Amino acid sequence: MIPADGQETAAAGALDGIRVVDLSRFIAGPYCAMLLGDMGADVVKVEPPGRGENSRAFGPFVEGESLYTMVFNRNKRSLTLDLRSPQGKEVLRDLLRTADVLVENYVPGTLEKMGFAWDVLKELNPRLIVTRISGFGQSGPLSGKPCFDVIAQTMSGLMDITGDPAGHPTMSGTYVVDYSTGLYAVIGTLGALQARSRTGAGQIVDVALLDSALSMLMTAIPEQMLLGRTMTRRGNRDRYGAPANTFPTRDGAWVHLAVAGEPMFRALVRIMGHEELGGDPRFEDNNARMQNVEELEELITAWTATLTAAELLGELQAIGVPSAKVASVSEVIDNAHLAHRGQILNMDHPKAGTVPMQGFSVQFGESPMRLRYPPPLLGEHTDDILAQWLAMTPERIIELRKCGAI
Repeated sequence: MIPADGQETAAAGALDGIRVVDLSRFIAGPYCAMLLGDMGADVVKVEPPGRGENSRAFGPFVEGESLYTMVFNRNKRSLTLDLRSPQGKEVLRDLLRTADVLVENYVPGTLEKMGFAWDVLKELNPRLIVTRISGFGQSGPLSGKPCFDVIAQTMSGLMDITGDPAGHPTMSGTYVVDYSTGLYAVIGTLGALQARSRTGAGQIVDVALLDSALSMLMTAIPEQMLLGRTMTRRGNRDRYGAPANTFPTRDGAWVHLAVAGEPMFRALVRIMGHEELGGDPRFEDNNARMQNVEELEELITAWTATLTAAELLGELQAIGVPSAKVASVSEVIDNAHLAHRGQILNMDHPKAGTVPMQGFSVQFGESPMRLRYPPPLLGEHTDDILAQWLAMTPERIIELRKCGAI
């Protein structure tokens, strides 16, 4: 596990010196801003005084603090700001004058109603990049409608192609669209920063959940439009190659294997004790195996069910077949490879104590990601941010606190 800051390299992150104002809530926006913070950006999370971001009320909780909030908000500092008050809006304007990036995921039109339309922001800071995350984008017939991850899964066709062929459409086990949208938002932000290095000008980055969901449909769109073929649910069975599915073992576990190419298939049937299947016309190439996949899987199941998961994996990995036991989360946290890669990170939270969470997915050779701040308490850094970003005096901070602006 990666230790807390101070016990690892102090090398500057890739985005060291970049200032980010995070006005977002829930997952896609906070995840985008967190990744920018992981890469070294100074991320200020702006939250309403008293209650904070909506997700601070989502369980599960440790010492009254939301784990849901924690996993999307490390490497940020929290500033409370009442954006309904004139004084709060003025502080936000001052922050944006010195910021490089604004991340927001309001319903389109909300930022404009608050008095922060693009023309206003561009006047405040011509170099500002505004990363706008929404359900349906900043334009189009649905742009003003609210949307969550599951709605994007539903509308995009992702839900219809997920699940058992004989069962109902199924949502993903995690918020895959929120996560992918956050990633696209990071990519767009980095692209805009690179463009700004050439032009000196900021721009809007418009990222939508429905667009992100659509990007994950593989060949579904050309299949439908060119071949008139509608992609359907296939359970764990691969759409493009066979055999590739999840199979039971003697000890009650499940192992997924994926065979690619004729040499690998012949090696598989050899260790199964059915070398003759390598010359069977039903299975002679991938197209034939796809046509006869149910028969093939019945033969493989009869074999895997005689072995324990460990025995089966030993056989498969000896011949180079990509394979793994379906792991529970309790098994994942004990995975030695993930531990070696630092993929479970320990952070010291001021109230919750030591909290483990997912590590950094990108490994930089010269500008590594590191844990600089655990997820902040509500308003924990308000005074520091106002002093550092805006050179605000203690007296002015006291005034803002008295009037309820912070």
